[in-house]
Amino acid sequence: MLYTNSERTIIFLIIAILLTIILVGFIILIVYKYQQRQNIYFQNLEKLQISHEFDLLKSRLEIQEQTFQNISREIHDNIGQKLTLAKLHLNTLVLCGTTHEVQRVNDAVTMIGEAINDLSDLSRSMSSEIILSNGLIKGLEFEINQLNKTGLYNLKLLVVGEPVFLDTNAELILFRITQEALNNIMKHAGANSIIINLLYEHCNLTLTITDNGRGFLTDKHQFGNGLINMEKRATMLNGKFELHSKEGEGTSIKITIPIYEPEKKV
Repeated sequence: MLYTNSERTIIFLIIAILLTIILVGFIILIVYKYQQRQNIYFQNLEKLQISHEFDLLKSRLEIQEQTFQNISREIHDNIGQKLTLAKLHLNTLVLCGTTHEVQRVNDAVTMIGEAINDLSDLSRSMSSEIILSNGLIKGLEFEINQLNKTGLYNLKLLVVGEPVFLDTNAELILFRITQEALNNIMKHAGANSIIINLLYEHCNLTLTITDNGRGFLTDKHQFGNGLINMEKRATMLNGKFELHSKEGEGTSIKITIPIYEPEKKV
């Protein structure tokens, strides 16, 4: 069968168009596969980076806790004992001076006694022993009592729900987050009233720390190290970190973590 020149031209164009479509489709497929592999690569890279950051944070927290333990022992075993010995020497002095001089010595004994008590409280606050032995609630009660003694703050602890003992590491991290938050409030907030709320629900524990301080604009790019550390620590517990603050209206920090590990689907 013979084709005319016009028919041959049309057939040639059809074949050329089909080949072009196939070539374009092939190129699109290659680009799609490449993008898929690139996405998988970046996802894996991100997972490795998150894992690396998690390991770094975990190591840093372990080092920090060890440092706290060392300082706590140094306060208790060295400084505390020396102050106790100095107090003992002063108490055993035979005072033959004037009433004013005797009063000064007695005042020195009293101040040393107060310093010993303060150092003992500081040592306990830095040590993880209070959490290991008594749990999160007792640890927070101790911390609140210490700050209330100063007379500068009015702190309250509210516990709602049925308390549950969590993993010791989780309770210690929550305790350190609270200490970090209280330290931020004392440094920057200008607050005099602070409420710490523990809400125990069926699957979650929510820790909320609210103050009546000056507040600030919650631009995440301007977060200080304290807030960043709190958020990272919450992430370590598979938790959610929320910050609510307005200038002149105080600040609220909310951390929600799972109490139990989620059940694995079979």
